[in-house]
Amino acid sequence: MINSDLLGFNNPDNPATCHIWSDPNKTNPDVFHSLSAYRKELDDYNEIIKKFQPVPSTMDMLRRGGVEQSTQQICDSLRLHPDGINGIFPSKQLSLTSSGYVEPILPPMRSHKICENHGQHLMSLAYLVHDFEFMCRKLKPTSRLVLVDMGAALDFHGTNQPIVTLLRQYAKFGFVFDHIYGFEINAKDPKVVYETSLPEEYIPSYHWINVGVSAKEGDKLNPLHSVIEKFNEDDFVVVKLDIDTSSVEVPLALQLLEDKDGVYSKVIDQFYFEHHVHLGELAGSWSSSMNGTVGESLELFSNLRKKGIAAHFWP
Repeated sequence: MINSDLLGFNNPDNPATCHIWSDPNKTNPDVFHSLSAYRKELDDYNEIIKKFQPVPSTMDMLRRGGVEQSTQQICDSLRLHPDGINGIFPSKQLSLTSSGYVEPILPPMRSHKICENHGQHLMSLAYLVHDFEFMCRKLKPTSRLVLVDMGAALDFHGTNQPIVTLLRQYAKFGFVFDHIYGFEINAKDPKVVYETSLPEEYIPSYHWINVGVSAKEGDKLNPLHSVIEKFNEDDFVVVKLDIDTSSVEVPLALQLLEDKDGVYSKVIDQFYFEHHVHLGELAGSWSSSMNGTVGESLELFSNLRKKGIAAHFWP
């Protein structure tokens, strides 16, 4: 963020950002070398994630009170490398948050591979880093696993639904959600949602709420108020915000940052937000929904992490 002006990230005229990954002259040799090392490490991480053998529900095991395994053994089984997640990322570019290590905050605000093949990687989640072992160690037998999805059009991306990809990655590591609240403003036939769009494994936990969310503080249709505040810091809470309307989603993100009552930073473990700012590589997809600059987005996500909320860009 220190070099945002130099890199053009504070420019509202849809600046290109891919050059930091491809041209050492756009930053400096040290930064370019670090990004190149991180690219390789991220590929290694995703290969390990792919080969990881799924485990049973972590909460089911924890709730059995260590009859078969202790909490330490359960969480140790999620370790991806003998030296922990940092063993996969020796260049030490991950960010440490209250939910463990996560990916650094970088443009183009999703997979850097869109710089090479935009269409193939546009909806990829392969840029996200999750520290499942760390998250597991925060769980208690009484924890509830909750996901609040603001912008839950399950058919928006055809059969390639990023939210389902994310849910299945969590499930692979034993994080099976007790409640999934899906808010969506566009009218959908519930029969189609439940029979066609929603995979069967989520039927027991899915709450379909076919109304738009409100950014008004204290409003019952503001999920930060009506849902998030009903849980506590012992629960594992994930929030996804992607409603393609800056006038609603940005105020919601700022409410998390302001955190007037000190609740959100304690309760929310992971926050995924597609922040529609003026960004060259995504201008064609975002068009009229864009508001703000890349620099402002980098600052927002950085400040959310400092606040205690593990914030990620969402595709």
